[in-house]
Amino acid sequence: MIDQSGNLLEEIRSRLETLNKSERKVATVILRDPKAAIRLTITALAQEAGVSEPTVNRFCRGFDERGYPDFKLRLAQSLAEGMPYVTRNVEYDDSTEAYSEKIFSSTIAALDTARKSLQPNVITRAVDHLSQAKQIFFFGLGASASVAADARHKFFRLNIPVMSYEDVLMQRMVAAGAHTGDVIVIISYTGRTQELVEIAALGRESGATVIGITHDPSPLARECSLLISLPAQEDTDVYMPMTSRLIQLTMIDVLATGVTLRRGIEFQRYLKRIKDSLLPTRYKSE
Repeated sequence: MIDQSGNLLEEIRSRLETLNKSERKVATVILRDPKAAIRLTITALAQEAGVSEPTVNRFCRGFDERGYPDFKLRLAQSLAEGMPYVTRNVEYDDSTEAYSEKIFSSTIAALDTARKSLQPNVITRAVDHLSQAKQIFFFGLGASASVAADARHKFFRLNIPVMSYEDVLMQRMVAAGAHTGDVIVIISYTGRTQELVEIAALGRESGATVIGITHDPSPLARECSLLISLPAQEDTDVYMPMTSRLIQLTMIDVLATGVTLRRGIEFQRYLKRIKDSLLPTRYKSE
């Protein structure tokens, strides 16, 4: 299994002497300018290193990747640490082109890592609970509060009573007053916010199913009835939450889609009626 927390560049450097002659040529090209390497096609990298494309693929598989595209995604994540309180890949002297490329590349890589970590059986169980819920509450604080609000916006269309709360006192009262059949979804990147951990325990004691979208292991993960574990790829104690928020939003899309599909084809007419209600509020397309 891949250790996604490891830095790929450091791993390549540490294994340089153990590679065969052809693979070492590939490694040398990558280490010489990793920023340029992530822009190269497999053909271009092979030509730059003076080796064949199968050699490049073999090199990538040696670092636990399925092929060159996956290797490039992980390489994008391993660029040097950068500006505190912004994002780890950005450096002070980056040009507009450079920091734009870094943000897009690291986001794509983070989403791909999250995709690989998904557990379909857990998603299925979460969709089961959400589909059968009497009412759904989404809780989030800080950057996750906007994700909870987005979840409310998506799920209210699914004909289920739904609310989102970003105030801790409201969250506590809702959790304490929940009943069997209610579902509380708590969204937290770190899973270490004390109030959310206490609220999860309150919700379970009240009989609600508590679904956590958070990092495992964490205190919050241990208090949830069902855990959707997301990989921790961003130190939000130091850097602005960016890729983590996008991963959470994507997970909400996955769950909303699962509930929609569970409703069946007849449910499409209901969704169409909601969508059609907006037509009078818009100018026609030009």
